[in-house]
Amino acid sequence: MMTALIVSQGISWVIIALLVVALLALARQVGVLHMRVAPAGALTTAGGPAVGATSQAVASHTLDGAAISVGGAARGTPLRLLMFVSASCPLCKNLIPMAKSFARDERVALTFVGDDTVDAQREMIARHGLEAYPFVNGPEVGQAFAVGKLPFAVLLDDQGVVLSKGLVNSREHLESLVIAHEMGVHSVQDYVARMHGAVA
Repeated sequence: MMTALIVSQGISWVIIALLVVALLALARQVGVLHMRVAPAGALTTAGGPAVGATSQAVASHTLDGAAISVGGAARGTPLRLLMFVSASCPLCKNLIPMAKSFARDERVALTFVGDDTVDAQREMIARHGLEAYPFVNGPEVGQAFAVGKLPFAVLLDDQGVVLSKGLVNSREHLESLVIAHEMGVHSVQDYVARMHGAVA
């Protein structure tokens, strides 16, 4: 009886040891996969100021009629996020709360830009609580940045340099704009291309 108990205990410890080894091996494989799988990022598009180029200041007005300059240098504002949205875009409506949270967490000055009727934009502002943010309505800014699809975001520094830009539809995409800037790449796609080049 005692011998059987000792044997069963020994077998239990061997099984536990094997499980620990398997768990460590699995953790290592997850780490390897994490390094190899490319992060999801904002989809860059052609046209408009390229990443690394200085954007031109575009004179415009907010919905309240206040004069505002979008793009170009803005002293005292390290990072600015231009968020191009539309009242008729379902993805935009879902992304607006994420953009607000992202701007607050990352301490980014957030400006919304649209091109729709004033009534539609005012309704969207009221619905999503955007009263505290500058909201530019008109085609000028979108044309200057060659925005063709929405939702679209552009990250600028205080000199008006385009740090990153692209189509966004999630918080992760917004974060990729800052990550791309911090990594010194134009976009996550650029980072992936470099990684593949290094492997090859």
